[in-house]
This record gives sequence, C-alpha cells and structure tokens, in this order.
Amino acid sequence: MNREELLAQWRQEEQRGMSGWDFSHLQGRYTVEPLPWDYQERVREFLRPGVRLLDMGTGGGEILLSFRHPYYLTSVTEGWEPNFQLCQKKLAPLGITVKRYDSEKDSAMPFPDDSFDLVLSRHESYNLQEVSRVLKNGGFFVTQQVGGENSLPLAKKLLPGFKGNYVGFHLENETCRFRAAGFRIMFQDQAFLEGRFLDVGALCFQASVCPWEFPGFSVDRCQETLFQFQHQVEALGFLPNLEHRFLIIAKNKK
Repeated sequence: MNREELLAQWRQEEQRGMSGWDFSHLQGRYTVEPLPWDYQERVREFLRPGVRLLDMGTGGGEILLSFRHPYYLTSVTEGWEPNFQLCQKKLAPLGITVKRYDSEKDSAMPFPDDSFDLVLSRHESYNLQEVSRVLKNGGFFVTQQVGGENSLPLAKKLLPGFKGNYVGFHLENETCRFRAAGFRIMFQDQAFLEGRFLDVGALCFQASVCPWEFPGFSVDRCQETLFQFQHQVEALGFLPNLEHRFLIIAKNKK
C-alpha cells in the first residue's frame, strides 16, 4: 500500500467515530495483557437482592447490562449527549432510570441523599463528595479508572510538547483522596500493561475517539510520525502501547 492509500485509510479510521463505549472495532487489531483483577466479577460480589445500583458514565450500558441486575433497582448517568440519547433509547424502555450528568461540569448529581447501596464508575470521572452524598452510609463505591500514564508515551510522540492531561492520576494519590472524603478502602490494585496496536489505522481510530488522551490529533497533523509507526509495525509486527489501570473498592462512612 502506497503513501496516499495509507493516508486515505487512516483518515477513514479518524472519521469513523463511536457509539456508546464500544471498542469492538479494534477486535483483532489491538491486544493487551489481562488485568490482575476482573472488574465485572468484583462488582457481582455486591449485587445482592434489593441493592439499589447507580452506574456512572454508563456509555451505552454495555457493561451494566451484563450484570442482569433488576432494572427497577438500576439507575445510570451519562454526560456525553450522543450517549445520553442512546441510553434514552436503549435503557430507559427497560425501566432503568437515566439521568444526564457530567461530573466534570455539573456540581450536584441528580439524585437525593442516600439513594444507593452501590455506585459504580468504570472509566468515568467522579466527585467523591457527591458519590458519598448519594450513597447510603455503609454503601460501596467500586471504580476502575484509566490512570494518567495511559497511552502517554504514544501521545507524546504523536503530539510534540504534550505533557499529558492527567499526570498524577494514579492509585496512590486517589486512595489519599478517598480517605480524606471519609471512605474506607476495602481493596486497591494498580497495573501497567503492554498493549499492542497491530496496524496504524487502529491507533488512528483510538486517538480520534479519545481526544482527552490525544488532544488535537489528526492524521494530517501527525502523518510523518504515523509513517514512522508504520515502518515499526512492518518491522516488528506491532506498535507498543502503555495501559494504566487501577481499581478501588471503598465503603462509605458518614
């Protein structure tokens, strides 16, 4: 494939977009080591009968629906308008309560005090004071987060001068914040994993749908670096990436 054909292919990936929180487009094109924990299994430990559940930043409910928790006991928030509309069409008809909420912009969550027994946040930002408020005393907060080092080496190569938007967002700092907010840490873990992009187009898709990690990315702006990456893929068979994840399970204390 010549240079112009590659650029055309990469531009298609850049413009593809994504619905919900669904990265299935990268299946077979990106691999990563397994996490040392299973988020879904850890959540299921808390899904007892009668538990009132909130899933923050649910995307399109992809992970939430796998839990098969009673819909009338389930609420979700979503702050990105396309995903909020998707939730209205996909989740609300099931009986799930859907609320618009962006924890980075909105001050108060749209629920009364002591509404939930369990709050989940998988790769969604959170306001600990608000989580504590809507959680009952003794309720649990389970969150898996993308750490501040995630994809940062690649982003720095693609975007010269970029320092990272979330440096310092890691397990050690967050557990301190949790304790200061009155939570008791029940479990914590952190992992740095090697991911592998098997083609450069897969990276272009990822960078385009994750602008908070690759701000200002475009194929045209970054094409020379992308061609360097193409040579690396042709030589090694993959382009290495760093994944950074951490998991915190905390009990609310009021």
